[in-house]
Amino acid sequence: MNQLQAKVTKIQGTQGLKIVTFHCANTSLKMMSLDLQENIHDKTVVQLTCKPTSIAIAKNFSGELSYANQLNAVILSLELGELLCSIQLQFTTFTLESIITADSASRLRLAVGDEVTALIKASDLSIAKVIS
Repeated sequence: MNQLQAKVTKIQGTQGLKIVTFHCANTSLKMMSLDLQENIHDKTVVQLTCKPTSIAIAKNFSGELSYANQLNAVILSLELGELLCSIQLQFTTFTLESIITADSASRLRLAVGDEVTALIKASDLSIAKVIS
């Protein structure tokens, strides 16, 4: 599981649904939640998590997407299998893993050192634990 430390900057809610905004390494992240813990509030520091299969990769990206979380990252390593490709990404001080299909990795011509955009839907981000 991927892990990012972040601070809550805003909580919006209606009818049980919450949209939580975080500050992480000079980047704004958003999470959608139906069940937000009561001890989560503005300025709470948390550890965020998402599955490697929840991180999509864009290369030479321009335009607009509905993905709330778009992280500029550099490919540290690629492990290309028959069906899947595991990609280690450097996002500021954090190392993240993305798992995509081998066909997608080949089509994108991904290589170590490439600058990419890691894409995470707000519904795929969650709070693993409260730090402070």
